[in-house]
Amino acid sequence: MIYRHACFRILIPVLMGAWMLAVTCAAQRAPAPRVVELTTPDGVTLKATYFGAAQTGPGILLLHQCNRQRKVWDDLAERLAAVGLNVLTVDFRGYGESGGKSPDQASSVQEANQIVNQQWPTDVDVAFRYLQVQPGVDRDVMGAGGASCGVNQAVQLARRHPEVKSLVLLSESTDRAGRQFLHNSPNLPLFLAVADDDPDPGVVEIMHWVYDLSPDPANKFVHYSVGGHGVEMFTVHKELPGMIVEWFNATLRNSPAPPAAHALAPWSAESRFLSFADEPDGLRKAEQMFADARRADPKAVLFSEAIMNRIGYGSLAAGDIEGAIALFQMNVVVYPNSPNVYDSLSDAYLADGQKDLARQNAQKALELLASDTTDSAQRRDDIRGSAEQKLKQLGNAR
Repeated sequence: MIYRHACFRILIPVLMGAWMLAVTCAAQRAPAPRVVELTTPDGVTLKATYFGAAQTGPGILLLHQCNRQRKVWDDLAERLAAVGLNVLTVDFRGYGESGGKSPDQASSVQEANQIVNQQWPTDVDVAFRYLQVQPGVDRDVMGAGGASCGVNQAVQLARRHPEVKSLVLLSESTDRAGRQFLHNSPNLPLFLAVADDDPDPGVVEIMHWVYDLSPDPANKFVHYSVGGHGVEMFTVHKELPGMIVEWFNATLRNSPAPPAAHALAPWSAESRFLSFADEPDGLRKAEQMFADARRADPKAVLFSEAIMNRIGYGSLAAGDIEGAIALFQMNVVVYPNSPNVYDSLSDAYLADGQKDLARQNAQKALELLASDTTDSAQRRDDIRGSAEQKLKQLGNAR
């Protein structure tokens, strides 16, 4: 009888403790997300959603792809908040519920570039500062994620703010300055994911290249055969959001410690070539590597047409017209039957003021379109429209 009574006395505190623990856990559940309005320096109102955690922890800013808006992150953001990570999602200006003009609404290429390269970074900083000052956010330990056009914005955010300690990048790369930054950041782990059926040409290869050039041993690369573009992969691969949650938890809270997933194996020939071409003074090295490969094997291929086209236009956008011409010329050598490589080379010559060569290459693109069976009908129409527009602009040869 005394034994049973003693057990009862012991059992009551145990039950009470369990009940109090349950109440405490319930009280510590992440609060409901709240929609907020942010004002940019030029007076544009941005809509964002804050997903606060129940306890103090790092903050994460998520940036959407340009055919979507911030709500695509809702499920992932809620999962992150549930494990103690504070999250802010924001609509870029001109998208979702935010005001302002999107790049697609710009009246010129110059205006579109200004929106993306000047206004968006300022907008992202406004959102980042808002997240940092929220109660319970550890402002010195932050993360960022981006999909498609949000990728470069996330990388540039990390360039500006050393508080960003890890990045999630879906289905896109970054510009030359961003790649150099990642290459020189051994303590900035990357989570990269991409699918082979992504409609963005060259994106799989360029993300493999980013994985190669980034030296952090905690990097993780997820490569699917199918899944689509950006957050579309979440629908096809239900495990992907959970992987991102675990990875952010590991890299921002060291719980568990991030695994050394990046083997730092020797770079592929393509990655070495692209890195040479990407260096401010490395084009000659790339050209020499290409020449050496062609001497050893006249049919050697160091790069795909799509990725060289991307790098060439990247050089053109950065004002390196001479470099763009050289890259497009190599693309012509390797893919002489592609209408697109001539149209791209024509763009570079036009930017350089070499009108006769621009005209010749635009005409060559149109000639090859007649027998082109590789490109889709839509792509052939796009190439034709681009070449014809240049010829109209250039007028007849003198």
